[in-house]
Amino acid sequence: MDLGIIGQAAGLFAVTNIDDILILALFFAQGAGHPGAARRIVLGQYLGFVAILAVAVAAAFGATFLPESAIPYLGLLPLALGLKAAWQAWKDHRSGDDEEETPAKEGGPGALEVAAVTFANGGDNIGVYVPVFATAGVGGMSVYAAVFLVLVAVWCFAGRFFATRPVIAKALARWGHILLPLVLITIGLLILIEGGAFGL
Repeated sequence: MDLGIIGQAAGLFAVTNIDDILILALFFAQGAGHPGAARRIVLGQYLGFVAILAVAVAAAFGATFLPESAIPYLGLLPLALGLKAAWQAWKDHRSGDDEEETPAKEGGPGALEVAAVTFANGGDNIGVYVPVFATAGVGGMSVYAAVFLVLVAVWCFAGRFFATRPVIAKALARWGHILLPLVLITIGLLILIEGGAFGL
C-alpha cells in the first residue's frame, strides 16, 4: 500500500474535520455519566461520516445525490438541533431541577442527532473530497475511505479524551449546556451564510 496516499488521506481528513473534535468533546461531556452515551456518540459519528463518504464517492462516479446548491441548506440541521438544545437548557434552568430530570432521560445525545450534525458539518467536505476521489481512481478511493474510517475512531477517542480531562471536564460540565447549542447554532449559520443559502 502506498504510504504517500495514506499520508495524503490522513492530512486531508485532519484539515477538513478539525472542528469535529470540539463538537465531539461537547457531545461526550453531555453524555458523561449516562450508560451507553459514548457508544451512541461513536455510532452517530460513524453514521454521519459514512453518509458523507457515500455522497462523495457517488458524486466522484458522477451520480450526484445532492445538487451543489442544496449543500448550504444542510446548515439547517445543526441550527435546528442547536435551537432545540438551547430550548432544553433554558427549560431545565427555569425548572431548576435539571439534576433530577437528567437521569430519567436517556442521557446525552442520540446517535441520529450526532449523525445529523456530523453530516451537516461535513457537507462542505464533500466538495473537497469529490475531485480528490475522482482523480484517485477506485484503488486510491478505497485507501482514502479506509484511512478516513480509522481516523473517525481516532477523532472519537480525542473528543472523549478532551471531555474527560479534569479541567476541561469541569468547564464542560459547567458550561457545556450553553456551549453545545452555541456551537451548533454558529455552525448552522456559518454553513448557511458561507453557502449563500436564502440569498444570504
